Amino acid sequence: MRPTAASLSKGFWGRSLDEFKRLSNIALNLEGIKGPSGPYPLHDFGAPDSVKDCKVMSDADIGGYSTASLDWVPRDEGERSPAGGHARFHGTISTALPAHRPEVQRSGYAAFRTSARPPTLFGRALWDIDAYTYLALRVRSDGRSYLVNVQTESVVPTDLHQHRLFARRPGEWETVLIKWNDFVRTNHGFVVEPQTEILRQKVRSVGLGLTDRVPGPFELCVKRMWATNDASEGYHHVEHPVEKERGGQLRNKQGKNISWSE
Repeated sequence: MRPTAASLSKGFWGRSLDEFKRLSNIALNLEGIKGPSGPYPLHDFGAPDSVKDCKVMSDADIGGYSTASLDWVPRDEGERSPAGGHARFHGTISTALPAHRPEVQRSGYAAFRTSARPPTLFGRALWDIDAYTYLALRVRSDGRSYLVNVQTESVVPTDLHQHRLFARRPGEWETVLIKWNDFVRTNHGFVVEPQTEILRQKVRSVGLGLTDRVPGPFELCVKRMWATNDASEGYHHVEHPVEKERGGQLRNKQGKNISWSE
């Protein structure tokens, strides 16, 4: 079998070397026994090219009228950090249905996710977050009801694991922690029964989306996403009784809202 040009490229061998170093550090530090000693980076938007490694989606893909963009923004003036920037996910939600697509019965969504990671000498590059309790996100929200979406190497490719992004301080930077075990398995916007936990050893992508179907502009800024065991890095949302009564964006096949404690 002849190797492809992509396999022989510098990028392939560079990625393979990085993966070898990562696996070696895990073995040398006995992380499999003692647990990881620090955070596990998933995606950092500190560099301009970081947004190119993400895919943006909206109902415009099926003829709808929502718009969505993911732009890189340099470091904010007055920030203490000497370097780095962030991603700005923004656009406009429209619930208007395309007149030329009568089969489309629902619109009004926008999302982005990290792209599939290139392969290495060790095979397809997937994130193994099995040793971590939380997904951490450094965000600045406009207060709208965003969902965090996690895709794994599932038997059903269209399955997603989702959770509300509960921002406490809209307009300010904050770190949000979500327990990996708290995500809800969904398919095409509906909760799947029976529920199964995330395939933690084979995470393909992480992203954020807006499906509240409230017309108007939106803006969500993201600095980075990582896995961690350190609860002091941010806050973990505890559901309020009022939120439980109101329900969330996700529904079961009977059309009933689900609460995040279910």
